[in-house]
Amino acid sequence: MSITETTSTSWFGRLKNALIGVLVGLVLLIGCAWLLIWNEGRAIGTYRALAEGAAQVVSIPSDVVQSSNEGKLVHVSGAVKPDGVPQDGDFGVSARDAIALFRQVEMFQWVEHKQSSSEKKLGGSEETTTTYSYTMEWRSELVRSSDFKQAEGHQNPERMPESKTFAIERAGVGAFSVPGKAIADIGAYSDLTPTDEELAKLGQGFGTDRPVRRDGHAAYIGRGTSSPEVGDLRISYQRIDAKEASVVGRQNGATLVPYETTNHHSFLLSAAGDTDAAQMFKAAEKENAIITWLVRAAGMVGLFVGFVCIFSLLSVIGDVIPFIGSIVAFGTTVLAVILTLLVGPLLIAIGWLAYRPMISIGIIASGIALAALVIRYRKRKATQSVA
Repeated sequence: MSITETTSTSWFGRLKNALIGVLVGLVLLIGCAWLLIWNEGRAIGTYRALAEGAAQVVSIPSDVVQSSNEGKLVHVSGAVKPDGVPQDGDFGVSARDAIALFRQVEMFQWVEHKQSSSEKKLGGSEETTTTYSYTMEWRSELVRSSDFKQAEGHQNPERMPESKTFAIERAGVGAFSVPGKAIADIGAYSDLTPTDEELAKLGQGFGTDRPVRRDGHAAYIGRGTSSPEVGDLRISYQRIDAKEASVVGRQNGATLVPYETTNHHSFLLSAAGDTDAAQMFKAAEKENAIITWLVRAAGMVGLFVGFVCIFSLLSVIGDVIPFIGSIVAFGTTVLAVILTLLVGPLLIAIGWLAYRPMISIGIIASGIALAALVIRYRKRKATQSVA
């Protein structure tokens, strides 16, 4: 089933929306500028903290706690012994001898799909045709039907249990105690099939009159798996185990806790199996680099969107004659790309300036070179079009 809606926005209405877009774009530019500069400071601080840790870490036996290592940054490898049993406190499912328990929840729900197409009219108005269609799908997050264009006949339940990880508070690595979550993060996942007693508790926990049955390793709450109804649930569990682990942290009695470096960064590293300290620090440095580049990419995209929002006012003004508006929109998009390639690297360089001046200069030069290439490419395309 689908419904189609056609709306028209006047030129003055579009102009008002464009002015709001300018404000949104300015806020986005300021936010992304802060994000890019902050990210470089975070990356440099983390790198220096890891370099300091790699130079100071001491590998020690895990079978005995030596007081001479008190307060030092130590590296241990040993057998893992869970201190407690991870349990889903909501529904009573547990995993003996595991480090953690992961609950995955899916609900059968109505989902709204929207497709829109717009046509600009002479005078600057815009006509938009939107088609809304509805399907029933399994989703791991709650879909709020109150936000649907046509909520009647497509109502979803108002709440559902969330997917969640239940980790034990502490675990032993040899003679040392470490946070359970640190071991759960590097553990191996395997399916856990709830017992008949746990299935009964699941039904009681939901307080539903729908039957609870087994569906492979999962629990199914609903009338039948072959013809699910809106509101039916699939709940599956996985246990997280670790036989051996390596940990880098500050020795505090028989406990390993996060180590604080001289630049006030702290870390507690963990890895599966018997992994040496050098490998663990290299993995942490790689993770820091990946996070840095992901945030850089997000910041650059945000800058581009911000510039597009600001320049959208010009294209709306040009849309009094749609052909002119399209040309202006294309030109401002190219300008947004050029400004992003200039401003983005400049902001990244500012973040590096206080720490690595030469690298900062190199980043600025790279941004200028990229922008110059884009400008040269556009000029070449324009010349070929004229010819």
